[in-house]
Amino acid sequence: MDPQTARSALRYESMNARTRAMRPAERREISKAEIVRQLRALGVKPGGILLVHTSFRAVRPVEGGPRGLIEALREALGPDGTLVMPSWSGDDDVPFDPKTSPAAPDLGVVANTFWRMPGVLRGEHCFACAAVGPQAAQIVCEPLSLPPHGPASPVGRVHELGGQVLLLGVGHEADTTLHLAEVLAGVPYRIQKHYTVVRDGKLERIAYGENDHCCARFALADEWLRSRRLQHEGRVGHAHARLAKASDIVAVTLEQLARDPLLFLHSPEDECAECDAARASIRA
Repeated sequence: MDPQTARSALRYESMNARTRAMRPAERREISKAEIVRQLRALGVKPGGILLVHTSFRAVRPVEGGPRGLIEALREALGPDGTLVMPSWSGDDDVPFDPKTSPAAPDLGVVANTFWRMPGVLRGEHCFACAAVGPQAAQIVCEPLSLPPHGPASPVGRVHELGGQVLLLGVGHEADTTLHLAEVLAGVPYRIQKHYTVVRDGKLERIAYGENDHCCARFALADEWLRSRRLQHEGRVGHAHARLAKASDIVAVTLEQLARDPLLFLHSPEDECAECDAARASIRA
């Protein structure tokens, strides 16, 4: 890491620490208009495609709450832009219903609010994303592809169509585009999982393999992107935000995985159960 990048990283970590130290009651409410200005200053492109992962706890308080944040994201993109968020349920044992299944708790209240809003399209399978805008149907209405975040998935479509990725109050450990890069790189690990569907009136489990692990080492992408000035960072609401092109995230990650396909897995000495399971799957 060069000195300028190191100083930048330390500054952003200091900003994050100050934000974490503030209780929500001590923070002023941020208007939707200010959120729009912050998003545009960060580099969100009007008319573009934006895949958003967010922690509202880090962003709040915002005028209008989670819905107000979504409205600000849409305004920043403008009428020709397409907003995309993850919307899967995370429950492998219950059939997914796009009209009723809540978004997985770890996706946060913003994602769980978004799919319920008028005009938003939600995919019909258990790894669904939700989207609104001119390219929403092209992104989220494809049939299920496995592994879940491959080129034909909503995340893959965002990459294919030249979209951006916004990490709002979260880091790259929440960045599903890195799973896309793993699939494209052909990483050798596959954890056996299942999802559940209703077939002929009966519940049926469908098995599949997924390039899964703890994802903590996805944080390495910060340095890769910062060192090439491919990641814009700043404040949105009260949260630290990261913005990058999906294509840049994938490109720098493919370079790294070509050198070490197991780069994202903790070493056995770290005793990470999820990463150990991924390593074990290579030998299985």
